[in-house]
Amino acid sequence: MDEKGKSLAQSVWTRMDRKAGAITELTIRQLRHRVSTWVVLSVGVLVMALLLAFYIDGIRDEFDPIDNDGDSEDWDNDGYPRGQEEKYGTSDWDGEEYPGSGYYVRSGQIQWNDDNRIHSGNHTWDGSGSLEAEWIDVDYTGNRWSGVVDWSDVNSCPEGNAMDDWWIEWGSACIFDDGSHFVNGRFKASGTVNVPDNYYMEWGYFTLENYVEPEPASMYIDEDGIDWDGIDVSNIGVEVDDDGDCLALNDGRGNDDNNNGIPCDVIWILDADGDEIVEIRADYNVNEDPAESDFEGEMVHRTFIIGTGKMAFVMMLGIFIPLFLALGLIRDETENGTLHYLLSKPIHRAEFILYRLLGYLLLAGTYILVLVLIMAFVTSLIAPGDSIVRLSDYPVWLGVGLATILVLAAYGALYNTMGLIAPKYGVYFCIILGIWEFIMGLFTMTLPSSTVPMLSISHWALQLIDAVVLIAWPDTLQYAQIADAFGIDSGLLFFWQPPVHTLDTQSPVVALLVSCAVLIMVTLLMMAIGQSSFKNREIM
Repeated sequence: MDEKGKSLAQSVWTRMDRKAGAITELTIRQLRHRVSTWVVLSVGVLVMALLLAFYIDGIRDEFDPIDNDGDSEDWDNDGYPRGQEEKYGTSDWDGEEYPGSGYYVRSGQIQWNDDNRIHSGNHTWDGSGSLEAEWIDVDYTGNRWSGVVDWSDVNSCPEGNAMDDWWIEWGSACIFDDGSHFVNGRFKASGTVNVPDNYYMEWGYFTLENYVEPEPASMYIDEDGIDWDGIDVSNIGVEVDDDGDCLALNDGRGNDDNNNGIPCDVIWILDADGDEIVEIRADYNVNEDPAESDFEGEMVHRTFIIGTGKMAFVMMLGIFIPLFLALGLIRDETENGTLHYLLSKPIHRAEFILYRLLGYLLLAGTYILVLVLIMAFVTSLIAPGDSIVRLSDYPVWLGVGLATILVLAAYGALYNTMGLIAPKYGVYFCIILGIWEFIMGLFTMTLPSSTVPMLSISHWALQLIDAVVLIAWPDTLQYAQIADAFGIDSGLLFFWQPPVHTLDTQSPVVALLVSCAVLIMVTLLMMAIGQSSFKNREIM
């Protein structure tokens, strides 16, 4: 290089680098000496520590098996779980009906408008009436659902006409002074019953009983799981109703909710490449009680990473760190009376804004990157799986860091511009804007395709994370489909949905690039607006 070239290099590029370095270093030094900076950063560290504590506590717990379809319950307290009662065709709401109990046969009745209101005999009765009993089966019991009269709790009847002047609850009786009873419910007795007007009574008998061994409730927990191994979609076969509760519907004809002509099955819809599950259509009561331990551990882990990335990093740190660090990058120098000293140097005002934002971003970005790597390291050690460290988590965490840094840049440029345009009220506008961005972030997680959230910065950052998740964990879509189709309790459906801004390509890479481009464009636009407002301002 000749002497002229060296001189030009020294006069342009070197000086530019020196100016940039000086202003950037000054900005970092000023931010480091602010109490507000350390308060904000410390709060961020504290929040992440608390989240990690909850994560460690939750992920180490064993996932107890859950009866998703409730067929292990014994609602009528007859000693038989509902699954066994459905198998034998008895009711789990009637303590008199259970496997082997026989069944009730009605042999007669008095309806509410019949002329003859009196009947005598030895029956099982069901209804309301005055009873003159020769014999009462006081051992005939049931529960509050069955309506069987509790003869151990019989009080005197009030004065007046039954069911006109007074009434008693279903499944109870009272005694008159002459020793007769008024009964409202089901009971076994021999005698005469007088039914009041506008009420009914029916009578009958039970068929012979035979003993059926009660099955343990544990038999009906995780008894109808997902046959797929959760790894290779080529292994998906024909899913069947393992416990038979679907096949028992519609008089044994089964159920065909997915309308494929086959009762009690599951339709797995794959993508064009045949390597991802995009939709699951299951008939009712098929695969409705899977083993949570096979899926929930992984779902909880991914939900934590995605939820922390979106809520803690993007929507909390990404919104509020710039509020405290970037809002006053130019405004504070003006208020302190030091701005004219800085601008008296041979530096363009546009450069000054750029270097101030660069200094803020270096400090905040380094903080975010360190915090992300710490979270990634801890969670990758504790996460479910066979390996000591889950390396597959790191791309997701780095995606979270990228989204947060881009958000810091966009909000930093926006808040700084607001401070330039409205020095006196800019902080209030920024607070309102921060609340708006937080709400739009919540809308993005629940309704990602909505138009209004697209007007926010947080929307594009959250879409960026969704895209990174699908790139790093392609089977996340499958886990989401499984949780939705088979009722597995998981926060994954709330925190993650496939990205929508793919330009009709269905490619998460395209969604990633689009989100990054939008965030960078917003940053540049806000910087341009701020420079336009600042360049013609008179500095006193």
